[in-house]
Amino acid sequence: MLETRLTELLGCKYPIVQTAMGWVADPKLVAGSCNAGGFGFLAGATIPASEMERDILRVKELTDKPFGVNFHMYQPNAAHIVELVIEHGVRAVSYSRSPGPEFIKKLKDAGVVCMPTVGLPKHATKAVELGADVVTVQGGEGGGHTGAVPTTLLIPQVVDAVGDKVPVVAAGGFKDGRGLLAALSWGADGIAMGTRFLMTQESPVPRETLQRYIDCKNPAEIIVSKAMDGLPQRMIMNELLAELEKAGPLQKLLIAMRNGLAFRKHTGASITGLLRSALAMSRDDEMTAAQAIMSANAPMIIQKAMVDGDPAHGVLPSGQVAGVIDELLSCEQLIGSIVTEAEQRLALLAMRVQEAGA
Repeated sequence: MLETRLTELLGCKYPIVQTAMGWVADPKLVAGSCNAGGFGFLAGATIPASEMERDILRVKELTDKPFGVNFHMYQPNAAHIVELVIEHGVRAVSYSRSPGPEFIKKLKDAGVVCMPTVGLPKHATKAVELGADVVTVQGGEGGGHTGAVPTTLLIPQVVDAVGDKVPVVAAGGFKDGRGLLAALSWGADGIAMGTRFLMTQESPVPRETLQRYIDCKNPAEIIVSKAMDGLPQRMIMNELLAELEKAGPLQKLLIAMRNGLAFRKHTGASITGLLRSALAMSRDDEMTAAQAIMSANAPMIIQKAMVDGDPAHGVLPSGQVAGVIDELLSCEQLIGSIVTEAEQRLALLAMRVQEAGA
């Protein structure tokens, strides 16, 4: 009952995608998502270049199901990731900023599904023109960088714009079978979830940080802030975010440069390369140089919470859905419950329609 164009294209059992959250979407979480019938993306943007192939191979050890890799064009090893994806037969790639026509052509020629994330109908149209095979669309309820249009309004708009050409995947505010059924009724071919998979038993996030998500009982407390890089991001309010909200431009720049040096060591990028990436981002995304540097180095600030287990000194990207989640299920339990509820409610809806027409 839940087979769609997405399941056919990605080779997964259910139209449920686990997104590539930085520091979170590791081989264990990806394999857990895939083994449960969903489709998982490995977070290639925060894996050291020297460990990228190791993690792809680790996923393949843990599952025989198809999976994907996420990256963006500004990371130093982007070309190498494209080569690894093709070499190891990875089914799909996801990206938020286009990897460029040359990368897309190379991937498509190798049969790799290209699946960007967008936030507006015009971005979806452009992505399809560049060769996207699927588009994931995140509404304002979603975590991390996000827009202002609610999922309920955005998905139908994008479906109308490109749904006749490629499958559309809905993201932002999903956690259960009711949400999946709603997305399908809007014309989407599936859903993508980040925060809900972050809050699972397979998640590598330290318990100290996970507890912040569990303790957040009010979706309204998961705010949109521009304090990180000048762009709207949805995060759980904590000590660092409160400090950034009050910081002036110079203090934010100092924080960006400090974390930039740490990220340079992690990725192997040179200072020159770091600055070039920032300038490229500022040209393509109409950012100021300071905003671009902050954006380029945000992963190191997120790492404090997601890897080091220090939620007070790292930011906590989160969708509003965290405010209504109070338990850590396994990936198998989560996807199983979503599918069961969606099928039950679909059957109930069909029965009610039949009764109404009798």
